[in-house]
Amino acid sequence: MAKARSSYVCQQCGYSQVGWSGKCPNCGAWSSMVETVLESDGSGTSAKGGKKVEPILLSSVNSKKLNRVSTKISELDRVLGGGLVLGQVILLSGEPGIGKSTILLQVCDNLDNCLYASSEESVNQIKIRADRLKVKNKSISIIEESDIDSILSTVTNSSGNKKTSALVIDSIQTVSTSDLSGMAGSVGQVRESTYRIVRMAKKTGIPTFIVGHVTKEGNVAGPATLAHLVDTVLWFEGDKNLATRMIRAYKNRYGATDEVGIFEMKENGLESVANLSDMFLDKESKRVSGTCGSVLMEGTRPIIVEIQSLIVPTKLMYPRRVVQGIEARRIDVILAVLERRCGIPIQNFDVFVNVVGGINIREPGADLAIALCIASSYFDKAIPSGFVCFGEVGLLGEIRGVFSEAKRVKEAKRLGYKMIASPKSFSYVSEIIKRFLRK
Repeated sequence: MAKARSSYVCQQCGYSQVGWSGKCPNCGAWSSMVETVLESDGSGTSAKGGKKVEPILLSSVNSKKLNRVSTKISELDRVLGGGLVLGQVILLSGEPGIGKSTILLQVCDNLDNCLYASSEESVNQIKIRADRLKVKNKSISIIEESDIDSILSTVTNSSGNKKTSALVIDSIQTVSTSDLSGMAGSVGQVRESTYRIVRMAKKTGIPTFIVGHVTKEGNVAGPATLAHLVDTVLWFEGDKNLATRMIRAYKNRYGATDEVGIFEMKENGLESVANLSDMFLDKESKRVSGTCGSVLMEGTRPIIVEIQSLIVPTKLMYPRRVVQGIEARRIDVILAVLERRCGIPIQNFDVFVNVVGGINIREPGADLAIALCIASSYFDKAIPSGFVCFGEVGLLGEIRGVFSEAKRVKEAKRLGYKMIASPKSFSYVSEIIKRFLRK
């Protein structure tokens, strides 16, 4: 193959030119010129006139079970669908300091002959983290390199018993190829580097982790094609000031995307959480007003969390609504339902709502618990011991059904809860408030 050359191509109309310009001369689109590698095979034939490919019948393809490699981190294996697949490319993204490099170093500690390529941290910095995590695997190799071609060359040149079993690239926004003149992190560099990583992984069968930065809006930095090229996109969630960490799969070609891995950050690194309900719920806490337990579904697993609320008379023209772990607009809807359908006048109160443990609630199954803990705080009356609930609250004040109700009830009974308020046991929020809270 001849030496690779690059050109700037408009992402809107496909117009190509040698030098960069902010505006496409053909269609006039601004900032649409992206540097792209152009390759020639030296045959003089056009890439469009490629070789003939014979299709095969789908029915003739033998389905075979995927051979997976366990990371020996139970929660990570759960999110991946059972472990790593040979040739799988995984994009791991999250806020700075959330634990991306930590968990990848732990993965390397559990596998043989891993290659950790860092373009952000020095070898000494990685060694300090490894000592803190008590990494004992002596087969981990580290290279401090930002040229993606040099990194991939190091991987493919390994031979014998020292063949690389997994590759970590930290991070995709700081590596580049000399075939492009753009700086590391540019759209062209990120896209081309990712494409070369994916091509290497599929050819060699080496599972590869790619660390991705995030933008100030909280999205994966780089072009959208970055997520399309890889097999799996994992997202690290959690508050850096709290111990709870969660990994969600937003894309997974080798497994489901409804699983969630939950970890606890400790001195020795991230540790899988075996009993989720014990982590988010303090069953020995005193029964006070303004607290209620709810059964949520994180992936396919039910967990019980504690939701707390506090309401106080406001001294401001507009009452405050301070929310942690729940979408603020959902609280506004629930407050409107409580006032209009349940007769609780809270328009002149400041409302504070918090989910204990730092977890973010994304499903409507916690609506009923939110409504009841606010009502409990208003009446200053504690919800009875052994009470837990779940259900979506509609605008009419009705309790609507949610998915996996049987699993939620089973988990609540397993943990010893005697009173379970659900869409099957109550029809309206006002019924529960009248029975347990009104004096």
